[in-house]
Amino acid sequence: MGLFGKTPVMPSAEQALPGRSDVMPVAARHYVLDASLAGPFPQHMEMAMFGLGCFWGAERKFWQLSGVHSTAVGYAAGFTPNPSYQEVCSGMTGHNEVVRVVFDPEQISYRELLQTFWESHNPTQGMRQGNDVGTQYRSGIYTYSEEQQALAEETLANYQRALKAKGLPAITTEVIKAPEFYFAEDYHQQYLAKNPGGYCGLGGTGVCYPD
Repeated sequence: MGLFGKTPVMPSAEQALPGRSDVMPVAARHYVLDASLAGPFPQHMEMAMFGLGCFWGAERKFWQLSGVHSTAVGYAAGFTPNPSYQEVCSGMTGHNEVVRVVFDPEQISYRELLQTFWESHNPTQGMRQGNDVGTQYRSGIYTYSEEQQALAEETLANYQRALKAKGLPAITTEVIKAPEFYFAEDYHQQYLAKNPGGYCGLGGTGVCYPD
């Protein structure tokens, strides 16, 4: 127990909610970038997936980057198929709130996306981000290739050294192969463009990623 109450705990697969087979319907086009939201995407595009707290602010961080083709928010790294937002918030799906990024590697590198990830939140807080508490707010990098996995692990080590030098806690970010991505409800997609005064929820450590 502490300021934020009992520490959230991941459910087991047996404890998780059953979910459903129906896929969440979303708009055809990105509200900001006017690209396809669900695909198909141009053949040379690559994907990345990150969890860094409330996905509203996280998605905006990435759609603002030059070279990003499309973004979408959803749920990943849990057990419940096609969960609803209410189910994820119950803590009984195991999912994280994530943003899936479709990017042009000729215009922006995966390493640059990782820099935005590390500098846009506090990756040392476990199952929360600021005042947002729950398993769905954990820090995570979900990789689509061995190259992405290696870069994620490399940058984690580098950023951990920078944080340690400032006397800050250990990183709690999970780095795993990209699990299945489930779209969040349509009203969550590009939420801060549709609701400019909406809640962002992102913080940071105040430490820049080391070059």
